Amino acid sequence: MSTPRHLRWGGIGRWLPGLVISSMAIALLIRLANWQEVGEALAAIDLIWLLPALFFYLVGLNFRTLSWMTLLQKKARYGRVFLTLNQGYLLNNIFPFRLGELGRMVLLAQATGISAFFVLSTIVIERAYDLAIAAGLLLATIPFALELESAQSIARIVFGLVGVGLLALFMLARYRSWVKARLESVTVDKIILREKVFPRLMAMLDGLAVLAQPSLFLSSVSYMLCNWLFGVIEIHILLNSAGIQAPYWWSGFVLGVVSLGIALPSAPAGIGVYEVAMVGALSLLGVPASPALAVAIVAHLIHIGITGAIGAYALFRDGETLPGLYQRLRGAR
Repeated sequence: MSTPRHLRWGGIGRWLPGLVISSMAIALLIRLANWQEVGEALAAIDLIWLLPALFFYLVGLNFRTLSWMTLLQKKARYGRVFLTLNQGYLLNNIFPFRLGELGRMVLLAQATGISAFFVLSTIVIERAYDLAIAAGLLLATIPFALELESAQSIARIVFGLVGVGLLALFMLARYRSWVKARLESVTVDKIILREKVFPRLMAMLDGLAVLAQPSLFLSSVSYMLCNWLFGVIEIHILLNSAGIQAPYWWSGFVLGVVSLGIALPSAPAGIGVYEVAMVGALSLLGVPASPALAVAIVAHLIHIGITGAIGAYALFRDGETLPGLYQRLRGAR
C-alpha cells in the first residue's frame, strides 16, 4: 500500500529546511575558503595534540553519561547509559529530525524496562542544561571578543544569571504541584489554552520531577558542567594543534557559538552548519578562515568518529539494524 502523497510531502517539508540550511552553509564554505590553504592547514596540524584532544573528549563523554545516569536516578547502569548515549549520537549523525534523542528513549527503555516517558523527560532536562550553559558561555565571552573594558564584570553577572536560571529550574520542579494548580486556575475559562497548551505544560512539569531532590539536581548539573569544561579544554588543544595560540576564553566562545549554531535545523550530523559556526566564531577573533576551517573539520571528525564507532558497536551488540530502527523511531515521533 503506497503512502498518501500529502503524507510524503509532509515528511519532505519537515526535513527540507535542515537540508537547505546545511546546503547554504556548505556553499558558503566552498565560496569563501581557499581549499589549498585549508589542505595545508590540515597537513600542518601537529598530530601529537590529537591524542590529548581525544582523551579529553572521552572524559567529557564520561561526565555527560554520569549526568544522564543521575537524572535517571541510577535506574540504569553506567555501561548501558554510556552505550545508549553514543547510539543516540550515531543516529543523529545518520538520520534526520534529530531522531537520536527518540532513539535514546526507545533503546534505553527497551534495554532496562524503564518508562519511555521517564527517559524522555531526562533527555529534555539534559538539553535544557545544555542550552543554559551554552547561552551563558556565549554571553560571558562575547564582551571579551568585543574587547569591552567591563568584560570580566559582565562575565561574572552572566554566570550568576545562569546559576539563577538553573536554580529556578530546580524550584519549578520542587514546587510543581503548586505551579500546576495555579496554571489550572488561570486556564479554567480559556478553552484553547486548556486543550492545547495546558496538557503540554503539565507533561513538562511532570518530567521535571526528577529534579525535585537537591542532591540529584546538584550532582547532575555538576557532571554536566564538567562535560562542558572538558569540551573547552578539547577545543583549546585543537586550536594549539593548528598553531593558533589562544587564551582559554576563546575556546569557551567558540564552543558556545558552535553549540547554539548546531541547534538550528540542519542535515544529519550538522554537516556544514558546525563548520560555519566555528569558522565564524574564530573569524570574529581574528583567525584566518583556512586554519579555522581545518580545526572545525578535525573537531567534527573526532566527535562523529568516536560516537559513531561506539554507537555502531552498541547497535550491533543489541541486534539492532538501522532500517528497522528508523521505522520504529518514525512511528515513535
